[in-house]
Amino acid sequence: MKEINYDIIVVGAGHAGIEASLSASRMGLNVALLTMSIDTMGRPSCNPSIGGTAKGHLVKEIDALGGEMGILADKAGLQFKMLNISKGPAIWSPRAQIDKDLYPLYVKQTLLPQNNLSILSGTALEVLIDKDKVTGVVTDSGVTLKCKALILCAGTFLNGVMHTGEEQVRGGRVGEPSSDKISDLLASYGLEKGRLKTGTPPRIKKGSIDFSKVKLEPGDENPKPFSYKSAGVKNKIACYQTATNQETHDILKEGFERSPMFTGRIQGAGPRYCPSIEDKINRFSDRDSHKVLLEPEGINTDSIYVNGFSTSLPTEIQERGLRSISGLEKCEISKWGYAVEYDFFYPYQLKFTLETKAISGLYFAGQINGTSGYEEAASQGLIAGINAALKIKNEEPLILKRSEAYIGVLIDDLVNKNTEEPYRIFTSLAEYRLLLRQDNAYSRLMKYGNRIGLVSNLDLTEQTRKDDLVADGYRRVKESKIEKENVNPYLQSVGESEVSQKTDFYSLTKRSNVELTKLIDLNYNNSLLPFWYNKDLAKTLEIEIKYEGYIERQKREINLFLNNENKQLPIDFDYSALNSLSTEAREKLSKIRPMSLGQASRIPGVSASDVSILSLYFK
Repeated sequence: MKEINYDIIVVGAGHAGIEASLSASRMGLNVALLTMSIDTMGRPSCNPSIGGTAKGHLVKEIDALGGEMGILADKAGLQFKMLNISKGPAIWSPRAQIDKDLYPLYVKQTLLPQNNLSILSGTALEVLIDKDKVTGVVTDSGVTLKCKALILCAGTFLNGVMHTGEEQVRGGRVGEPSSDKISDLLASYGLEKGRLKTGTPPRIKKGSIDFSKVKLEPGDENPKPFSYKSAGVKNKIACYQTATNQETHDILKEGFERSPMFTGRIQGAGPRYCPSIEDKINRFSDRDSHKVLLEPEGINTDSIYVNGFSTSLPTEIQERGLRSISGLEKCEISKWGYAVEYDFFYPYQLKFTLETKAISGLYFAGQINGTSGYEEAASQGLIAGINAALKIKNEEPLILKRSEAYIGVLIDDLVNKNTEEPYRIFTSLAEYRLLLRQDNAYSRLMKYGNRIGLVSNLDLTEQTRKDDLVADGYRRVKESKIEKENVNPYLQSVGESEVSQKTDFYSLTKRSNVELTKLIDLNYNNSLLPFWYNKDLAKTLEIEIKYEGYIERQKREINLFLNNENKQLPIDFDYSALNSLSTEAREKLSKIRPMSLGQASRIPGVSASDVSILSLYFK
């Protein structure tokens, strides 16, 4: 029996495992990444895309902290788009269609040469625990890997079962086996587990699509990268849109009696906000069509991802249903859709560092925590890797508040709320979203990345210079004025009233339809030259000016929020002895063990009066 020692072992090389292993090794720890296959590290098992509504915010935050997902997405990106641009800036979200073959290739090129990181091929059969402390894992080759911290990033592989119609196959992804022992072992240590489900649509061959019948969905005219480290990106493909119809729905309904979802063979709950096509038809019976996007999976493949058609229906029903859709009448299917059901562990059992409360040194990241999505997984992997490294180095943990980052919102929600279905991040979940925009992620978080050693001093200095420039921009735009004859034609063209005299840039920018960059183009002066050269800085300054009142109000709300966050609660307090609390509050508080009064206030079932009782008692 061979035994090898590491500081940290990361099990699973999906998006969570990539970030966990890179962050910890870059922080100077000796890390082993255990993966079933070195060639499938980072492989997009579902949609070949990165980002999207709120998910794009996560990618920008990962980049600001020194993570890798944004860089990888820029390298493998095929089409880039800023979503929700017609709405307020708080919900603008970057998204990229990526090459499903290039992305794992770039992952491999990043991981293999990384200092302090060993890539091991194999499966973890057993987690070693001694006196409630993790000590290592045993692999399928009989090797014992010893460690001070273990990060489990198991994805959908824990007791995974794939469903297509009445057919069931064990595995976490097509062609890859499931891991069948670890979740039962962890459950024997008292960790509560559950069952969830996710799915993927069929893939069809590009040459079998009639593109004359589908709508073109181009990328942005001037695409922007996710990462500040990327020089630039280009759009290399186009996507297309079509839709289901009543005939499609009627065909799919024929397979409902053989659907694993409706016959009870799948016990786990699926993602509410990314439902299967059969679930959409069943839940929204009044709708006669649902949007379907046709997204190329790569440059060197003719495989098209049928976004919006996730299904586990029998294969003949999938084929007939697809061929009833406009443009897909003669489509050829290269891979069938399927659902995968898997074990997860309820995340109330985690600390905000993503370390389990029951077992010291054991961290969970990704779908094992009941989340869905590559971006959510990568965010958790990054935080778990950072905190495992910081714990071993005896340094303060990195815990992002929900007032600081979408990553903070994600983890706070996981720890405090019941996970009955796969969790997905949304902008609506962030109460301070006007302050947590994708354009200011670096201003918010780069200082933390620098503190832990993942962001260089040079990069932080450059970001500080930009932040100072935007802050000083308030003074500049108030002092700089533009002649009425120069600005009135522009004001008239955007539907704004003309001015009668020379007017400052600040007052004009406050107007709804006015863009600061356009004003500077009309008549810039030396004090505004930096914003003429850097349009992104100008846009950030414009947002700060337009939403000044709302931003100040949210800052005041955050001060009140932080007041309760700073009121610490004893982790071992006996809430059952405090009879003035409601019965539900006593149960929830005893289960979750909040660290602060603020955290207690966000636990469902803990009322405002319960929080007042706690505040008074501890005062």
